[in-house]
Amino acid sequence: MTKPKKYEGKLPALPSAEIYLNVDHLEKGEYTLKIIQKNKLITKTIFKKD
Repeated sequence: MTKPKKYEGKLPALPSAEIYLNVDHLEKGEYTLKIIQKNKLITKTIFKKD
């Protein structure tokens, strides 16, 4: 019986204070982004993709 192969890689550290949201693949329309911490809403943002 052969052991399954395990692949590993290391990524460079991402900035801890920035979050990127790429909307390229979203369909046209209006979207709501909700940021939640400990089940409480912190920020709600509505944006449109044309």
